[in-house]
Amino acid sequence: MTEDTYQTIAIVIYFAGMLAIGYVAYRRTKNNLDAYMLADRGLRPSVAALSAGASDMSGWLLMGLPGAIYMLGLFQAWIAIGLTIGAWLNWKFVAPRLRAYTEVAGNSITIPSFFEHRLKDTTRAIRIVCGLIILVFFTFYVSSGMVAAGKFYESSFGGNYLFGMLVVAGITILYTFFGGFLGATLTDVAQGLLMLAALIAVPIVAIFNVGGPSETIAAINEVDPNMLNLFAGGTLVAGISLAAWGLGYFGQPHIIVRFMALKNPQQAHAARRIGIGWMVLTVLGSVCTALIGIAYYRINGGSPTDAEKGETVFLDLAQIMFHPFVAGLVLAAVLAAIMSTISSQLVVTSSALVEDLFKIIAEKTGSTRRLSDKGYVRFGRFGVLGVAIIAAVLAINPSDSILDLVGFAWAGFGASFGPIVLLSLFWKRLSNWGALSGLIVGAVVAYTWGQSSLSDTLYEIVPGFAANLIVAVVVSLFTFKPNEQITTEFRRSSMLARGEEDPAATPAGPAAQG
Repeated sequence: MTEDTYQTIAIVIYFAGMLAIGYVAYRRTKNNLDAYMLADRGLRPSVAALSAGASDMSGWLLMGLPGAIYMLGLFQAWIAIGLTIGAWLNWKFVAPRLRAYTEVAGNSITIPSFFEHRLKDTTRAIRIVCGLIILVFFTFYVSSGMVAAGKFYESSFGGNYLFGMLVVAGITILYTFFGGFLGATLTDVAQGLLMLAALIAVPIVAIFNVGGPSETIAAINEVDPNMLNLFAGGTLVAGISLAAWGLGYFGQPHIIVRFMALKNPQQAHAARRIGIGWMVLTVLGSVCTALIGIAYYRINGGSPTDAEKGETVFLDLAQIMFHPFVAGLVLAAVLAAIMSTISSQLVVTSSALVEDLFKIIAEKTGSTRRLSDKGYVRFGRFGVLGVAIIAAVLAINPSDSILDLVGFAWAGFGASFGPIVLLSLFWKRLSNWGALSGLIVGAVVAYTWGQSSLSDTLYEIVPGFAANLIVAVVVSLFTFKPNEQITTEFRRSSMLARGEEDPAATPAGPAAQG
């Protein structure tokens, strides 16, 4: 058999496995809306941790990050450092509190509905604005995954970019369309384990192929000694911009929704250890692969397939180092990274369409009784399809790198949702008008800054996050009105997050339960 045949067999086996998992999830969710959107809050810590990690990292981990380090050196690893610190803080402080608070405040199954219930917003404005932000930024985010899929196919098989993008996108849409949140989560676990195995295997085999650590370091120094310097290759502001990626974790709906799906708040502690352990290993593997790639091409000549951005260095080394079938499994790990993120983002977008936009429209028009859970699930599935089609159109002729596309969407969510998530959980005096003002300002600042030349100096998440935080606090100080129900729910969520229960607390009123 030819090399391409072996690799194709491995990829087909992977695709079949993902579709099988999606079918199992479909049988378990059927027409139950809560199961389709949040898996009935039944995730184990290991499942939640691996799912959050896999849906977080995307093609960025195996293509974007190695490419940046291969081209520009270890200074680019400040992104990975910032992300690891941000992820740890997210699991440590946000996860248990968010799991408790979303259940206490109206049993919310989406972030926008949580904001509405937490702040007792009767205008529905927060929910609508959040839903629109999710639709806009996730469309770009999903598009970045499809771009990665097309580049993957082009690099690995020498095939047509558009064909590869459509095949990967089509299979991802299929198992997400039927399996919903549970399908995305279970496939994430398999994909996360596959990514971990690949990111450990490739750098270990590659470093022996180059001749060992000392030979690798010597070859890198011949290219440029600053390549191995974490503090050379950029300014202080540039380093802050890279590390500031970690701020984005607090506002990524496709990641923090995993916190909401845990069985109970206390399981966040075990999930944190598993998730951060996975993240450290995979990030180190990604960084090492890029550095070893520099040494390999210095010694052996040539360059990665994507010589302009270096984003195929991981793919190229895998194909060089391994038997074609094993290389096919490693390539499947790249697909796993891409598909896990796309599926998670499509589910969150579907949730926003159904829970945070369509239901509100239905209520306003008096048609809520016309649609059952089965109807809402069907509508959610077609929402997945619609967003995927728009994202695919945007990905047909990509003008930006994968890292640029991911960075734009990451900043949008981090700057708009991040500060409001933190204030909602830890500051009782946040008002609905403060939250709404902060959301809008954060999203607008991040978008406009990112479209200007200022983004070349400072990553847009920093001014967007700061502006959101300041505006939300200032407006809340002028508009907050004491509310006994908010006070009770705030206290109860805090106690539940610590594993305590308030025996004197009574269930919140009907408004908070619906």
